[in-house]
Amino acid sequence: MQAIRSRDTKPEWLIRRLVHAQGLRYRVAAKPLPNLRRTADMVFRPVKVAVFIDGCYWHGCPEHYVPPRTNSGYWSDKVARNVARDRDTDEKLRAAGWIVLRFWEHDPAEDCAVKIAATVSSLRKKKP
Repeated sequence: MQAIRSRDTKPEWLIRRLVHAQGLRYRVAAKPLPNLRRTADMVFRPVKVAVFIDGCYWHGCPEHYVPPRTNSGYWSDKVARNVARDRDTDEKLRAAGWIVLRFWEHDPAEDCAVKIAATVSSLRKKKP
C-alpha cells in the first residue's frame, strides 16, 4: 500500500499541466474545508471549486472496475468504502457552497482541463 501514490499521478499531472497552461493557479492536494479530513487534487479557493481525479480501480469506475481475484472480500469492501466516502465528501462540500468536479483517470485530460477552466472562469466573472 505504501507504493500507491495518493497524489501526483500521471492523470493528475497531465490535467494540472493543461490547466496551468491556461493561466489558472490552484492548490495541489489541499483541504477545501479546514475541518474536513480529506484533500482534493486541485483546489481553487477564491471561487470554491474542488477537483478530484479518481482512479478507476480505487474509486470503483462503472466502466473499468474489475473486482480482484485475491482477497476479494477485503478489496471490494475497501472500494465500496472509498465510493461512499467520495459521495460524503461531495455532499459536505456542496453543503458548504463548493462546486465539486470529478473526473475518471481514463477521461481525456484535454476535456477535463477545458471543463475546469470554463467552470473557474465563469465563477470568476460572477464575483464582484
